[in-house]
Amino acid sequence: MQIEHPLITKVEQTGYPNMVKQPEHNGIDYFGDEILQGDEVVFDPENDEVILKCNLEKYLEKMFGFDFTLAQ
Repeated sequence: MQIEHPLITKVEQTGYPNMVKQPEHNGIDYFGDEILQGDEVVFDPENDEVILKCNLEKYLEKMFGFDFTLAQ
């Protein structure tokens, strides 16, 4: 006779609990980063692209050659 831990028995009967509710997925941005519900995004209508706000500087550098530096 093999004894099984009660938690293992419960998981086998009911499945794994959803430990953390996941935010709603709303697609991916230009760089392939996941956009979740509540994320700040920017839309570039000329190129029909959606960019996460945190990727905006990188997008402007890549697409338009913008150069971000500190004032001297």
